[in-house]
Amino acid sequence: MKKHLSFHSLSLPLTPSHSLLPILFLAALMLTATSAVAQNKIDNQGRRQGHWIRTDKDGSKIYEGEFVDGLETGTFTYFYHDGSVRIRNTYTEPGKRCLHEAYDEQGHLLARGEYNQRNRHGLWKFYAEDGRLVKETSYNMGIKDGINVIYERNGDTAEVSHWLNNHRHGRWWKRIGKNGFITGNYVNGGLEGRLVEYNNYNQLVREGWYEGGLKHGDYKYFEDNTLTVKERWHHGNMNDREILLRLATGDQFVSIYDIACMAAQGKSKTIVLLKDNTRLVANESNEQVFNRAGDELFALANRKSRISVARKCIQGIGKDKEGREILLLEPQPDFAIFPDEDALKMVHALQYDEHSPLIDN
Repeated sequence: MKKHLSFHSLSLPLTPSHSLLPILFLAALMLTATSAVAQNKIDNQGRRQGHWIRTDKDGSKIYEGEFVDGLETGTFTYFYHDGSVRIRNTYTEPGKRCLHEAYDEQGHLLARGEYNQRNRHGLWKFYAEDGRLVKETSYNMGIKDGINVIYERNGDTAEVSHWLNNHRHGRWWKRIGKNGFITGNYVNGGLEGRLVEYNNYNQLVREGWYEGGLKHGDYKYFEDNTLTVKERWHHGNMNDREILLRLATGDQFVSIYDIACMAAQGKSKTIVLLKDNTRLVANESNEQVFNRAGDELFALANRKSRISVARKCIQGIGKDKEGREILLLEPQPDFAIFPDEDALKMVHALQYDEHSPLIDN
């Protein structure tokens, strides 16, 4: 007599708690292991291969990209700590050449250009947060070489220069104000030859000559198309500066080395005392005369009274008949100069200068 086995007697309980969960757990482990093998792989020659993700100690992504035989290929992306894109390099030649784009944490493009063997190469463009172009610079393997252009906020050109081997070389132009500009020529990083500056009204403001990056020869300044300052330079050293004085008898140029003192007389006139005791009265404000004379040789004796004196003419501090402190000069002007606090400090400092002309009083 044959016995029949019932399939019910061989059935097993297939409940999630007893069979599916272990299977799912094993599958997850296999997937994780497969993923770990698939990325951050190093071959037997020590070269990075395939997909790589590098993270910091907090687990935040630093970069992500593909390697082939240890060389970056395709697109490499670098991240800020919050996960936003910091840099995106798209390689056109594995490990050597790539299009580089840099971003701020808000996603604004800051720079775009090519890297060749980790050197900036070709034309690079730099941007502000609002997307406007700020600067264009040409490079040759990391060295400035070619045109460099800087732009203003409204998009107008602010400056144009040419570079060779990381030095300005060639024509240079820079905007001043709205329509004014200054232009000259550079050779190996130093100005060479003629330099000119024009104001907003296309009037010549200054004209000078350079040699080896130093002022050399005549240097002139203009006001309303009128020559007002004449300088003579020799390899960066100023030999003389003559300034225009508008006198009642006519215009006259005077060397600043001949001036002992300049003092305002009202708002529209300036007394100029020369070292030979000649007294001139210019029909111009002291500000105009002071600006032409410059401050290389002069110091303010009294800011409120607008009096400037040649440092080499200062002899010390004396007192007038009423016991007030006055500045002693050589030659002494026909009016008293009451030094302010800054001038007193200046005279005191000169007393300890071995080259000072001061004498004991």
